[in-house]
Amino acid sequence: MTSIAHNIALNLARSTLRLALPLAAALWLSACAAPSGLGTGQSEAFPHRTAADHAAQTSRPASLPRSTQPSHTSAADLLQGASDHPSQPGLAQSGGSLGLRPIIPSGPLLALGNSSAASHTVAVAPLQAPRDLWERMRRSFAMPDLDTDLVRQHEQWHASRPQNLERMVQRSSKYLFHIVEEAERRGLPMEVALVPFIESAFNPQAVSPVKAAGLWQFMPATGRSFDLMQNAFRDDRRDVLASTNAALDYLERLHRMFGDWQLALAAYNWGNGNVQRAIRANRAAGLGTGYLDLRMPNETRNYVPKLQAIENLIRDPQRLGVTLPLIGNHPFFDSVTLARDIDVALVAELADVSIENFRQLNPAHDKPVIMAAGTPTVLLPWDNALTFQQRLREHQGPWATWTAWRVPQGMSVAAAAQQHDLSEARLREVNDIPRRSSQLRAGTTLLVPRHGSHDADVPEHIADGGQILLGRETSATSNPGQGQRSSRVTVRSGDTLSSLARRHSVSVANLRNWNQLRPNATLRVGQVLLVQRSAAPASRNASAAPASRSRTASTPAKRPTSTANTAPSNRPTAQAPVRSAQANASQSKVAVR
Repeated sequence: MTSIAHNIALNLARSTLRLALPLAAALWLSACAAPSGLGTGQSEAFPHRTAADHAAQTSRPASLPRSTQPSHTSAADLLQGASDHPSQPGLAQSGGSLGLRPIIPSGPLLALGNSSAASHTVAVAPLQAPRDLWERMRRSFAMPDLDTDLVRQHEQWHASRPQNLERMVQRSSKYLFHIVEEAERRGLPMEVALVPFIESAFNPQAVSPVKAAGLWQFMPATGRSFDLMQNAFRDDRRDVLASTNAALDYLERLHRMFGDWQLALAAYNWGNGNVQRAIRANRAAGLGTGYLDLRMPNETRNYVPKLQAIENLIRDPQRLGVTLPLIGNHPFFDSVTLARDIDVALVAELADVSIENFRQLNPAHDKPVIMAAGTPTVLLPWDNALTFQQRLREHQGPWATWTAWRVPQGMSVAAAAQQHDLSEARLREVNDIPRRSSQLRAGTTLLVPRHGSHDADVPEHIADGGQILLGRETSATSNPGQGQRSSRVTVRSGDTLSSLARRHSVSVANLRNWNQLRPNATLRVGQVLLVQRSAAPASRNASAAPASRSRTASTPAKRPTSTANTAPSNRPTAQAPVRSAQANASQSKVAVR
């Protein structure tokens, strides 16, 4: 009861204040507006005040507490004055029967920043929309400029090859708007949008000698660490949306690591481990730790100057005597969601685009079919996207003529082709099976024509995990009766990869390989795993030997190839220790080069 009474009293007090405060404010305004009862304004009531005082008084809000506003009239006088002087015709009636005159500031309106009272001018962003994408980018360049001889060399290189520059810019026109949008959304300096100019010249199909791929040239291991899927059906390192998102994530991580954009770019090219070691070496020697202070390979030494040269070409093309092809400040493509598997040829036909143009926007797909379970969206030119959606709704025929088939046991390529009424040459072409390989291991996933029992959309676990597993030419695999035998194992509560591998006398590495599992993958109860074993009886020692060989063979596959160190280079011999460090760091998952 005590708490209820307290709440009632509190509510009554609040209600009283809500009623009393407006009345007190109105009474005070009445005193300021007409203390003598004439309603003639503040200048007559207080003739001793200056114009500045008058301006300050009129600009003071009436809602301030009474104690902060000086007054020379008591509350009794205010009430008496209000009752003696009723409202006059033509005056504002906001004060009810009190007849208060509103206080209206006079004088011309001044633009912000132009007032004589302002002590400084505030910079305001231009209101006009950018005329093109180049102007939009110029407004957002924010990295510290690099002014070196290498920058000027690369400027002249591009300026002296206008046709190369034009081709590179024309390729970028399909993707650059999206990258600029993403960089702005994240609040990144616009220079990051120039990285594909340096990495791939905006060729989404570019592949380096060390197997880096796509616009942003992700190494296989780096791509996997950023969830860029690489399987038999697609390579997300080439996907425009996925790779851009991953690259900007990576650059943000490197900038947080080094606190410097030039060092972050160097680490993107050389690997963060190498940059950290170079910084530690310079710090130990009492040298600077900036980008220009570090010892690094020639490719990394030229990396930031190349990017600075491209920025200078965009910022002031007239100075270098170049003309940039116009790129509109609007999207080039739109994304379309797919509900079912669909042939690439059908998408191109319904969207009224060539297959070549479709591949340019969807470079992750080099197969004849797109699996909706793995890739639910495709990119199409902006206007063609609407055309495609309208025509697809009216389409009456099948969407896809291809599906995925998992090889149940080891067999030859010829036998697999014969089983699906397909020529061996066509099966090899569609699935990128090398000519030197003639055996397929159990668990291999192939694209085959839809027919009979193979006429369903591809499920997600196959669309995301399909792999081509090639077997060796041995007497065992050449004879189907003595080949490998595969079985399915259901994960039970408490099972781990190690316990399953021990139970079935296989290695953990092989178990991961057969089921396309990441090293840190978590097994789910009820999950079905593929296990392959030799069909012929073998002792534990005999079965352990192939597992050991498999571990040995699979170890190098986890690292990027070392052919990066055999590429032509003009590095001085004094930097041999740096090359050695680069070779070691190229094995890291975060090394892009």
